[in-house]
Amino acid sequence: MHAFTLIEMVLAIGVAAMVLIAVNTALFASLRLRDATTNVVDAATPIDQAVTFIRRDLQCVVTPTNGTSKVLSGSFRVGSVSSAGVPEPVAIEMFTATGALSANAPWGDIQRVTYELKQPTDRNAVGRDLYRSVVRNLLTLTTPDVQDQLMLSGVQNIKFTCFDGAQWQETWDTTGVTSTYTNLPLAVRVDIQMAGNNAATATPIEMVVPIDAQTRTNATITTTGGN
Repeated sequence: MHAFTLIEMVLAIGVAAMVLIAVNTALFASLRLRDATTNVVDAATPIDQAVTFIRRDLQCVVTPTNGTSKVLSGSFRVGSVSSAGVPEPVAIEMFTATGALSANAPWGDIQRVTYELKQPTDRNAVGRDLYRSVVRNLLTLTTPDVQDQLMLSGVQNIKFTCFDGAQWQETWDTTGVTSTYTNLPLAVRVDIQMAGNNAATATPIEMVVPIDAQTRTNATITTTGGN
């Protein structure tokens, strides 16, 4: 009966060890790739959600009605402006038809939405938190009830600029307080700069949202009748 020699056993063990090392290397490489992919997806998900909310709010913005005729809608303002019920200066204030209708909430679909940056509760966190603040009851005579929604953390800066048909404007105020515009812009560009070690050189997140604006005029339509 033929038996394995010592040299054959050593060679077999060596080959098996090399196979195990190769399998182990491939396994840990796939685990590292999985962890890296998971981190990238987890980091991109809040950004995608924030961009989706901003785009939807801008696409559904309603024509501003200012002055004494303000009913269920109001101004469209961009820049560092103050908004009732929001202690921090907001980057944009708009009235948009994105409110969810519910049998438990006696509000319509038009709501006031602002976006602003706030200091994070964690002092060791990098950057600031981007909040979406919503007011559903637009007919209140007191300080409105503001619902704050955390959209994104680690934001260095967010900037809204408006296109007037010729150039981009950093401020827009249909009330006429800080600008002469009374209508909605033709488009709004949003730039979100994330914080971090590479914030100075990183490319900001940018999107341009066209606005289906309806021009308001003070002209009165008159008709003449005849037989």
